Amino acid sequence: MNRDQIRTAFFDLIKPYVRIPDPVISESSLLVDDLKVNSTRFVDIILETEDRFSISIGDEDMDRFDRVGDAIDYICTKTVAA
Repeated sequence: MNRDQIRTAFFDLIKPYVRIPDPVISESSLLVDDLKVNSTRFVDIILETEDRFSISIGDEDMDRFDRVGDAIDYICTKTVAA
């Protein structure tokens, strides 16, 4: 997968967890502050990301999922290294 494909897949993955109507998701969006993802849904996003991209995300790496673009960068790094 290239970065654009990962970006599209990640946007699709997080949409069901966003708690605002008609969200405008961008790479600069903050999952918790901008998109109103609560802690339970955040964990669900992490778990689904692991499944969808066949990667493992350690507890110490979860901070990289604050901003959507940073999460995409992290996924790219892990999928290229895999």
